[in-house]
Amino acid sequence: MRLHFTEMGQGRPVCLLHGLFGRSQNLAQLARRLAPHARVLSMDLRNHGASPVADGMDLAAVAGDVLQTLADAGAPQATLLGHSLGGKVAMMAALTRPGAIDRLVVADIAPVAYRHGNAGVAAALQALALPPGLTRRAADAALAPAVPDPGIRAFLMQNLELGATPRWKIGLDQIAAAMPDIEGWPNLPPGLRYSGPTLFLTGGASDYVRPAHHAAIAALFPAARLETIENAGHWLHAEQPEAFGACVERFFMHADATKAG
Repeated sequence: MRLHFTEMGQGRPVCLLHGLFGRSQNLAQLARRLAPHARVLSMDLRNHGASPVADGMDLAAVAGDVLQTLADAGAPQATLLGHSLGGKVAMMAALTRPGAIDRLVVADIAPVAYRHGNAGVAAALQALALPPGLTRRAADAALAPAVPDPGIRAFLMQNLELGATPRWKIGLDQIAAAMPDIEGWPNLPPGLRYSGPTLFLTGGASDYVRPAHHAAIAALFPAARLETIENAGHWLHAEQPEAFGACVERFFMHADATKAG
């Protein structure tokens, strides 16, 4: 399906992909940083932001959405940068269509299955009563027992539209139903790999990319480099935006120099 995206800048295409329960605006600071040097397309994944709602979120299907949207936008070859779920989608796109991806940045996720409690988060959102006149404060208080971190609650509630008829602006039921695919990692055909320039960025305080995952990364992405951003957790682009942006820029320049050489 064709995804919603915003665009800024000119030059080689760079596609930014947000994480679970997120939206394209989550990577807006990085988009602005890259726009003087690239054509930046910030996408909403299916069931997120302003993109269509649809059943099924297996990684191959969502990666297909991204690749089709890039082709329709006149960007059949692009750099992909994805955070968390967006990183999984970016990896899958690079593995299934390596010729369409000239370089890859994966932010704080590995090509493995996870169980980080997102099914419980989705259930808590589904269980939230949405009476007319619901206030953000009341919604926050109601979610607090299931989602105790106020920062995460604020992140989740960016998807809540208040007013006379409160509603979730995401395909919440579809996301909840697809959680096994979202948190999992598929069995891939033997020999599948992406050999282009690849950077895995991890948060120093995050447990999403562990030493035990390095072998899986190397097997699928033999050219991968791993860098750690200190004093950052899973939301490394929000917690350390300057360091995150600088790492991405250095990687792009390194990749260009390698190609030129």
